[in-house]
Amino acid sequence: FHLSHKVTRVVPESALLIVLGIVLGGIVLAADHIASFTLTPTVFFFYLLPPIVLDAGYFMPNRLFFGNLGTILLYAVIGTVWNAATTGLSLYGVYLTGIMGKLNSGVLDFLLFGSLIAAVDPVAVLAVFEEVHVNEVLFIIVFGESLLNDAVTVVLYNVFESFVAIGPTNVTGIECLKGIVSFFVVSLGGTLVGIFFALLLSLVSRFTKHVRIIEPGFVFIISYLSYLTAEMLSLSAILAITFCGICCQKYVKANISEQSSTTVRYTMKMMASGAETIIFMFLGISAVNPDIWMWNTAFILLTLVFISVYRVIGVVLQTWILNRYRTVQLEIIDQVVMSYGGLRGAVAFALVALLDKDKVHDKNLFVSTTIIVVFFTVIFQGLTIKPLVQWLKVKKTEHREPKLNEKLHGRAFDHILSAIEDISGQIGHHYLRDKWSNFDRKFLRKILMRRSAQKSRDQILNVFHELNLKDAI
Repeated sequence: FHLSHKVTRVVPESALLIVLGIVLGGIVLAADHIASFTLTPTVFFFYLLPPIVLDAGYFMPNRLFFGNLGTILLYAVIGTVWNAATTGLSLYGVYLTGIMGKLNSGVLDFLLFGSLIAAVDPVAVLAVFEEVHVNEVLFIIVFGESLLNDAVTVVLYNVFESFVAIGPTNVTGIECLKGIVSFFVVSLGGTLVGIFFALLLSLVSRFTKHVRIIEPGFVFIISYLSYLTAEMLSLSAILAITFCGICCQKYVKANISEQSSTTVRYTMKMMASGAETIIFMFLGISAVNPDIWMWNTAFILLTLVFISVYRVIGVVLQTWILNRYRTVQLEIIDQVVMSYGGLRGAVAFALVALLDKDKVHDKNLFVSTTIIVVFFTVIFQGLTIKPLVQWLKVKKTEHREPKLNEKLHGRAFDHILSAIEDISGQIGHHYLRDKWSNFDRKFLRKILMRRSAQKSRDQILNVFHELNLKDAI
């Protein structure tokens, strides 16, 4: 794919890999007469997803992410709950009219299906949005939402799965309350586990001066430990490894040597890219298995309609609320791209494959529908999002290092804005950011960064040093 840019300019890599997977699966099926390979949830959740999420967290532009955290959380939490509930209940409502024929599912089964189909896939979104080069704010909102949405989806899925297991008659108000509490416990617990391991990794990297060769190993092992620990404690493993990457990057990059930093960067990118390739290939290969297919035209078409319509409604309503509080407004064009960027992928497929056929009798129908939804969003929306962005003239990003002048003005503006918030008695995010950077400078850096790294962090001195070097040369 990479040799011929003409192909990848038009067709996203993820779509090409799925098609290639279908072809390979077809060849294997023709030769063996059974589908030998499928994407199992264990392989996906324990080996393929962690490197992708770690890569996303470790290279996350922190300032942008935390600057838009409120917006991202609203879309990821409220948006996901909205999409899951409306899709599940609408499908159940239509099923009651009798259009879908005879199914062995109750309202809880439909809600369970709604929760897993609401998983917007960061792998698919990243694959498409990185090629499109939309502006940073739009990118961070869509990408951040898809990353945290996965964690929320998995938690929702577990809640509804436990409801299905105990049976609809036993779901009382107390059970619902327990579900809501467990939602917050699992999400916040996973985040705290991630932050704990980030601090541990930063502290370890402070003392690796004499063992430079194994520095990159610590980054991968401790990050993966955060994922496994959260999984072991039944907390959100995706949130754990995401926040481990986000919170440790600043200190780890300062502590480890230039060579180790390069090794970490390229190894992480290579592992994430390899995992993405395997996932999309396996999605194609898994679809060829004749045992999993069960066709119901009304159910499949209505699922596609509902997930698209409710995503648009959710984005419009939430943006209308957000724009009353945001300094940088989200325009209509941004909302169109955000609505269109809800690509479903491997997370939804892995969750539907996890379903127990004894409890969810229509598992095969749910699996078939999920595969159709994944293929439709990744191939059709992936193919058309680039022309859409160009046609709407969405503001693109420009990749360049800001000049010293811009850095100084940016820093000055930050101080002025936090001072204005301080004087007016408002606690805005500039004020909070200023307080956090002071706390970081006084305590965290001293504990988590080695002395030589603390000195070299002074940017103005760095520039002065570079200019002197240029003069001397």
